[in-house]
Amino acid sequence: MEVSIIFFSLCAAALITLMVRRRAVIEVAAVVAVGVALVESVTVALRVAATGNYVPSEFFSVDALGALLMLLISCVGLAAVTYSVQYLRKETAKKIIGFTRSKQYYILLDLFLAAMFLAVSSSSPIIAWISIEATTLSTAFLISFYNKPSAVEAAWKYLIINSIGLLLAFFGTLLFFSSLQTSTGFATWTSLLNNASHLDPVIAKIAFIFVLIGYGTKVGLAPMHTWLPDAHSKAPVPVSALLSGVLLNVAFITILRFKVITAASVGPDFPQRLLIIFGLLSILVASFIIFTQYNYKRLLAYSSIENMGITALGFGLGGVGVFAALLHMIYHSLLKSALFLLSGNIFLKYSSTKIAKVKGALSALPITSVLFLIGIFAITGAPPFGIFLTKILIFSSGITLHPFLTVVAMLLTAMVFIGFLKHASDMFFGEKPHDLEPEKEKMTLIIPPFALITLVLYLSFYQPAFLQVLIKGAALNY
Repeated sequence: MEVSIIFFSLCAAALITLMVRRRAVIEVAAVVAVGVALVESVTVALRVAATGNYVPSEFFSVDALGALLMLLISCVGLAAVTYSVQYLRKETAKKIIGFTRSKQYYILLDLFLAAMFLAVSSSSPIIAWISIEATTLSTAFLISFYNKPSAVEAAWKYLIINSIGLLLAFFGTLLFFSSLQTSTGFATWTSLLNNASHLDPVIAKIAFIFVLIGYGTKVGLAPMHTWLPDAHSKAPVPVSALLSGVLLNVAFITILRFKVITAASVGPDFPQRLLIIFGLLSILVASFIIFTQYNYKRLLAYSSIENMGITALGFGLGGVGVFAALLHMIYHSLLKSALFLLSGNIFLKYSSTKIAKVKGALSALPITSVLFLIGIFAITGAPPFGIFLTKILIFSSGITLHPFLTVVAMLLTAMVFIGFLKHASDMFFGEKPHDLEPEKEKMTLIIPPFALITLVLYLSFYQPAFLQVLIKGAALNY
């Protein structure tokens, strides 16, 4: 069973890391485990595309959207783990961390990945909730990885805010369970959907509000976003890549599953309106802060808030907006992960995350800088990258329904583009500091983000047949 193999390989890697003291063995175990996860995720995706939902047991069920998320987790996970090998070696050489700290990092990273896979493949809303809570616990220690006061503060902020949010989500989930009959047995997403007609419309609306606010906290939707910039800016960059690239989407698809149940009970208008409101608010908050940002990792974090807002807007508008939102989710996941990994190269060179202290990066880190600039153009929606198309489709689906709000959203995303160009010109052009010694860039730190950006460019022009089936299937169901 493919899902079991994924969990077993990641947990085995964590156990090996706990037991052995050879760094090379720990690194190989981590890379092999996530490599196995990628192979099995592709197998599951092909099976779902060919035969529909994959239900290997009562406790697991993977639909088209779940299969897409499994692919994203494994692709970004492989890039992040591969990048981590050289990144942690460099930080160990600088005596920033020790070997014991590196062991803790790989154990928590393996468990973090396993929890995300469980969240998207579980057939039970309760198990999904437990899994997302598990991601909070494992990543809280990764955010405080460097034991600096600001990192510890960010970890506590992340832990407290997300725990409260997930508590609200749990309450909303219990309200949805009120529709179930006593003889239903093991509660699954399917049983909740089949019993949606028994759910009182008022309770359904209240329950979805709790779920949207609760899981929306984990997604980083405004105004529940306050933890996100601190956490993403203080965590090690491979962890930031996973947080921004995939964890936000894992929480978001949980909202979408409850959206389908709510729509079956009270109609689609209510959940869609809420998604539009929170989506626009997220774009608004992020665009203004991006323009005045001073820290390039926080800049990327606020960009995640903006892009999750655009995704929420697409699902809220419905129609072609849902199809575009799914593509946007894929492109953003891969691009944002690549940008965070590239920001790690900048940090290793300049030893600072402040934009004002990064000058002349194009001459100090030419390969990293070129890739970062390409990533900036791609993430802000410049052609020929796919986000340009997804934004056009989302805005075109909203211009007839909500013309004023759509124009506002377009202006705000234009502001984001200008803000990114302003910060990029400050960082990459001009004279580099004289105390920076030239050195050859490590290919092990270049290849993972390069592969992710190349994959986005490829998918912007062509999607394999099985991926098209998954995207269309998810668009029809959500």
